Amino acid sequence: MVSNWERLQKKQVQNKQGKRVSSIKSSTSAVQTRKIRTPLSKLVEQDKQRKMEEAALRFKDNQTNLENAGLTSSTTNQTKPSPRKQEIGKYLAIDCEFVGVGPGGEQSELARVSIVNFHGHIIYDEFVKPRERVTDWRTFVSGIRPSDMHKAIPFKQAQNDVAKISKDRILVGHAVHHDLEALYLTHPKRDIRDTSMHLPFKQKYSRGKTPSLKKLALEILGLDIQSGEHSSVEDARATMLIFKSDKKGFEDRLRH
Repeated sequence: MVSNWERLQKKQVQNKQGKRVSSIKSSTSAVQTRKIRTPLSKLVEQDKQRKMEEAALRFKDNQTNLENAGLTSSTTNQTKPSPRKQEIGKYLAIDCEFVGVGPGGEQSELARVSIVNFHGHIIYDEFVKPRERVTDWRTFVSGIRPSDMHKAIPFKQAQNDVAKISKDRILVGHAVHHDLEALYLTHPKRDIRDTSMHLPFKQKYSRGKTPSLKKLALEILGLDIQSGEHSSVEDARATMLIFKSDKKGFEDRLRH
């Protein structure tokens, strides 16, 4: 037979346990309420962080695509290209970068020349000292900085080098006449393959108008280039790949 005292003690224990559970539930509910009421500034920061992570993933994916296409060099898993592929060869792609000179930096002056062979390997890549005082480095586009001029070569040397390398070879470029004009050079018309003037590209990708190199790279190669600072090596490689995508078409049109 259970005494009244034992029943009272048992009831007190039960009451204490009930209060403890109720207290825990109340505390949990308060925490959940606080979580729901996240400050607006924190939500903005979280959204900003999410966008940064998404942008980083897109950049990583694009860099992988560029490396797979041979436009950039990966620091891992590199294999040494065969000597044959590193030869100058018959076809060369050229691209230049420019800085601004004169009032407001409106006039363009040569600051870098890059040449790659048919396989995309660098044959020539030099920074060039502008002959006039630079008033606009155009870094956000050109990728050129004052510090690059420490290793730059004189304009005359660059001009002679390019003339020597391109002699008796087919020169591939995008609006290549701008590059030649900047170097004060000429090249036989029959030995020029200009991706900006290729009629099938103009008709298919820009409604008969002159397509940009960025657009052709995206449409033909599936690559996003020139999103920030330009690289004349990357642009020359992209130009060569675009030319190779319809090499037969280029050559057939020259025969007619």
